[in-house]
This record gives sequence, C-alpha cells and structure tokens, in this order.
Amino acid sequence: MKAMLIAITGALSVLLTVRAIDAQELEKATFAGGCFWCIEAPFEKIEGVVSAVSGYTGGDKVDPTYREVSSGSTSHLEAVQITYDPQQISYQQLLEVYWRQFDPTDAGGSFYDRGHQYTSAVFYHDDGQKELAEASKIAIEKSGRFDKSIVTTIRQASTFYPAEAYHQDYYKKEPQHYNRYRTGSGRDLFIEKIWGKMQAGMTSNSKYSKPSIETLRQKLTSLQFRVTQEEGTEPPFKNEFWNNKKAGIYVDIVSGEPLFSSTHKFKSGTGWPSFTQPLAAENIVEKTDKSLFMTRTEVRSKHGDSHLGHLFEDGPEPTGLRYCINSASLRFIPTDELEKTGYGEFKPLFE
Repeated sequence: MKAMLIAITGALSVLLTVRAIDAQELEKATFAGGCFWCIEAPFEKIEGVVSAVSGYTGGDKVDPTYREVSSGSTSHLEAVQITYDPQQISYQQLLEVYWRQFDPTDAGGSFYDRGHQYTSAVFYHDDGQKELAEASKIAIEKSGRFDKSIVTTIRQASTFYPAEAYHQDYYKKEPQHYNRYRTGSGRDLFIEKIWGKMQAGMTSNSKYSKPSIETLRQKLTSLQFRVTQEEGTEPPFKNEFWNNKKAGIYVDIVSGEPLFSSTHKFKSGTGWPSFTQPLAAENIVEKTDKSLFMTRTEVRSKHGDSHLGHLFEDGPEPTGLRYCINSASLRFIPTDELEKTGYGEFKPLFE
C-alpha cells in the first residue's frame, strides 16, 4: 500500500509539473475590434488557440460591468484576450486573423456600435508583440486595401476583466441572434468587400487543396516531390529562387495557396529563399521538428500540407524571423501575371 501511495504521489507530481510547464509555454494576445462577440468567435476556431475570453480592458475602473462599459461611462474597450500555444500558432498569425475582422479605419466605433468602447486596439504584452503589431499595422496601411488611414491604436496591455458569463461563447449560446447581429451590423458585408469571401482569416478550403499522390508524382519533378512530400532539402545556392530579385508572390507548388511575397524577401546568405514573414499567415502551419538530433520549427502549407522549410529567429527587423524555404516547394508569380493567374487581390502590394 505504501509503495502504491508513493507511486500515485509521484505520478501526480509529474502531472502537475507537466501542466505547470505547459502553462508557462502558453502566451496571451489581447485585441479589440468592436463587439467582442464578433472578435472572440473566429479566434476560438483556430488550431493553437487554447481560449478566447470576452472582456474589458484599457480603462481605470476596477471590475467594470457590461452596462457600465457599453454605456461609455468608463474608458474601457470591449476586447478579447486569447491564450495560445506559440508552438502551434504565432503571434504574427493571430495578427493576420485580427485585421480581417473589423474596420480599422473607423475612429468612432465599430459598424453600428458607436463610442470609444467599441474602437479598435492591439494591446501588446511585451516588446516583441509591440514590434510585430506596429509592423503589421504599417503593412496593412501600405497594402492599399483601405481608402482611409488605419486608426487602430497599439497600446500596452493593462488589467483585463473577463465579461459576464452570458457574453462568453455567445455565438454558440445564441447563434441565431449572433448571426443576425453580424449581418445586420454590416460587419460581414464589409469583410467580404475588403477581403473577399474569406472568413476569420481562413482561406476557403475549396479553392486550395492537395491532389492525390499519384497526381503529384506526375506533376512534380523528383526534387519537388522529395522536398514537399518527403521533407527533403534542396542544395543551397543551387535552387531556383534563392537569388530571385523580381517582384511578385510565391505560392505552394502543390496547392497554389499564396505563401510569401518578394516584399518580405531578404538576402540571408544561406543559399535558400528567405522571408521575414508570410504573405498569408493563415496558410502557414508551424510544427516542432526533432529530426537530425535537434529541435527546429518546421514550416508547412495549410491546405497542400507541403513541407516548405524551417523558421528561425535570426532574421532582420521588424519581425526578427527568417522563414528559410525550399525553392522546390514554391511557384513564383510575377506581378504582371497576378491578375490572369487568379491572384489579383495581391496587386495593391506592388502599386
């Protein structure tokens, strides 16, 4: 009996230690974009997000109520605090999803919710998040998608107060009212107008998909197949795009989904195409790779499930990241061919 108790105690100790380590590895992101119901819902559907909690932040009043915040009597904003696993999804990817959920040019509120409490803001939790948030705001400003200036503020995170239980997971509890609200407010119409028929930052699965293995064996060269399907690596300095300086975008050779842009490409000296960030972060999947007796972050495509390369934290500003990608995983689309090849939405990046 004593041995059994010792074993049980030891097992519980190990379990609690693992949970503590897991908790330490999780990170937080806090975003405001108008009604928190509409910001919480899309993030909860993303792999790597542990939780998304609606609440209030940015003000001075302690433990405010919904009635107080929604009336504008406090300086708090409706916001959502996200707890996520950085091994599964990056802060950069969360930002990509965030910008697609609201109108960042509206300084007076959000759609038909008016007032400071419904304005937008990114609340950063550390200097790294601050730099990425500011860089993403500049990128959105330069993208040409919006006719007006981006007014979303980048602010240091302060105390976050979870909203009342009734507001959590509202899209699940009251789906009919939630959907009527989204449609009636004009939010969905605005998102479709600016971003096309992509919801919550996720590209439609019907547009990009992976062909059968048999088709890929016929379509791809032996090197392309080995790299994308068997996690191979091409030789440095002896590949198609390592020194490509033309303007355009890079898409998955397997599925065609957009991945990287020449606007984020830099000379790394490694002999492989290198990028500071993805063009469409929602199409990038990061996985832990423990092969070759080391731990690295593998980069794969979302819909094609192609092995692309690896992600390192030795890149230049503003992200400090280096997406080291195999040319054999990519197809290059020059700017003058974007329209005719179905990637016209990216033309404003180069104008």
